[in-house]
Amino acid sequence: MSVVIPAFNEEASIARDLAQVRQALVDFPGHWEVIVVDDGSVDRTGEIAKEMGATVIHHEENLGTGAARKTGIRQARGDIVVMTDADGSYPNDQIPNLLQYFPEYDQVIGARRIERGRFGPIRMIAKWMMRRIASWLTGKSIPDPNSGLRAFKREVMARYLYLIPDGFSSVSSMTLAFLLGGHRVRFVPIDYYRRIGRSKFRPIRDTYWYFLSIIRLVAYFQPLPVFMPAALVLMGVGILKSALDFLWLATLQESDIILILAGIMLGAIAILADTIAMHRRKDE
Repeated sequence: MSVVIPAFNEEASIARDLAQVRQALVDFPGHWEVIVVDDGSVDRTGEIAKEMGATVIHHEENLGTGAARKTGIRQARGDIVVMTDADGSYPNDQIPNLLQYFPEYDQVIGARRIERGRFGPIRMIAKWMMRRIASWLTGKSIPDPNSGLRAFKREVMARYLYLIPDGFSSVSSMTLAFLLGGHRVRFVPIDYYRRIGRSKFRPIRDTYWYFLSIIRLVAYFQPLPVFMPAALVLMGVGILKSALDFLWLATLQESDIILILAGIMLGAIAILADTIAMHRRKDE
């Protein structure tokens, strides 16, 4: 089993988190390792992690938390990979509780009972909206898609690493890739604490990329829920506008034809994309 921890300027909390991880794994009945990916830190994060006995991988520059997670996963040797953060916000003593659900499940996610951090109200509203959108597009209940504390089968995750972005939306993409790929995912309630140090979360930019990552993954695995509603709306508006123009003006407008044709073309694209996605899943 491998524990992967991305870290960027977390010298105030990395030692505490590593100590908690080691204490949690005292009774683990097998081999385990701890990998810290120092993502371009300019403080003593990497040095402290090495002093605590972790295997440290250095990025020369800050590439993003998603890039750090992918680096750690590629270097991991365990069949199961546990991910946590280095900012003191996650209850690492709950790692054994996540591991008990293997091998029945492919990914087990610690679902936070409450959201904390900078931009509290904005953050809560944005993440609530993203959860609702993700649940609607996937047709599955997703209590916490972007929790940083999770465990998964490395072999399964390796299939989807090329889909995972380098930024904050990486963990939500990992959740959606497993759910949309038909793998078994379980959510386990956990506590969540105020992080140590300054948050790197940027509410507008990160929410924007989070939304795009949801759309991209759903479009990749199940294109119909993304494209077909838009196609039907375009055709419906075109038909309604055509009827009104014919009643009031006794003629059709160019915009009526354009709307209807755009809806038909988008619907055809949706069907073609869904066929390609089904064929790809069959090959996998």
